[in-house]
Amino acid sequence: MKKSILITGGARSGKSALAERMALQPAGRAIYVATARLHAGDDEMADRVAKHKARRGAAWEDVHAPTDLAGALRDTDGTLPRLVDCLTLWLTNLILDDSDWRAETARLVETLAGQAAPVILVTNEVGQGIVPENKMARLFRDAAGHVNQSVAAACDEVWLTVAGYPMKVKPNDHSF
Repeated sequence: MKKSILITGGARSGKSALAERMALQPAGRAIYVATARLHAGDDEMADRVAKHKARRGAAWEDVHAPTDLAGALRDTDGTLPRLVDCLTLWLTNLILDDSDWRAETARLVETLAGQAAPVILVTNEVGQGIVPENKMARLFRDAAGHVNQSVAAACDEVWLTVAGYPMKVKPNDHSF
């Protein structure tokens, strides 16, 4: 397995399933770095998280990192692969907290370069639709594009999933 892998795609495209298979491949065990932040009263999200966790099973050690992703990666660096799911939830948390998401992205990219154990990051591809009609949605779309490009540049591999089918984007033999 390569040192760092970014997997992107649309909602329900198969990103997480691919990332889970990749993370478990080397050792049969991995660390799941969850970025979801559960809010009181959000029963639907709590149900999603519970189903996701149950599906993964005992092969996974869970770490919760809604905002300090670079710190979580530093703290868990060792022998097991880490799966970060997902960067867009992490970005949402940073934006809603009024954190400097650009500085946090730079910290993440810097941290990725120094990792000894593999890191697989999942993110949503949000820029293929129409221009959002409100300022916050446009900010998020633009920020997600920046985060995805920055992390992709730092990763050894980038994969795009479409309808459950993965396509390798990086490395490729196309240089422009």
